[in-house]
Amino acid sequence: MTATLRPFTKADTDWLVALHATIYGAEEGFDETFPVLVRQILDRFVQDAEARPPPRQAGWVAEDATGDGGQRLGSIFCVEESPDVAKLRLFVLEPRARGTGLAQAMMDTCLAFARGAGFYRMRLWTHESHLAACRLYLRNGFRCVESQKARSFGQDVVTQIWERDL
Repeated sequence: MTATLRPFTKADTDWLVALHATIYGAEEGFDETFPVLVRQILDRFVQDAEARPPPRQAGWVAEDATGDGGQRLGSIFCVEESPDVAKLRLFVLEPRARGTGLAQAMMDTCLAFARGAGFYRMRLWTHESHLAACRLYLRNGFRCVESQKARSFGQDVVTQIWERDL
């Protein structure tokens, strides 16, 4: 599979909310509160981008570049958590695109952007059950710095905070 990354646009919002709802509903049993959170994150991202130039935040959509192309496959975002710390958000990939190297390419793009934007550290929030994602984070120099049992999105989960220096 050949894929390209392009900037996220407001027109991608409904698709990305639906993708998160579908994947995390099927794979994790997350309820309807999860896509509500995803929409809030995206609405804030769009609002921030419209309010001021976004040199310290970016979002990308991966698209299939084979055949007819243009089919969206996933996303990754980098936003400012603090002046020195970037936050990786909304990293998701269609099951058919997993294992192709696309997730690593997306991670590389996000990390390079964060470095270029002047951040010194990157953090992310995830769940322990996202095993493949956690392996990817570990391979890319992240370490789990916090782990806590919680009830989220209708499920008992173990939330995690991962971070790495840039």
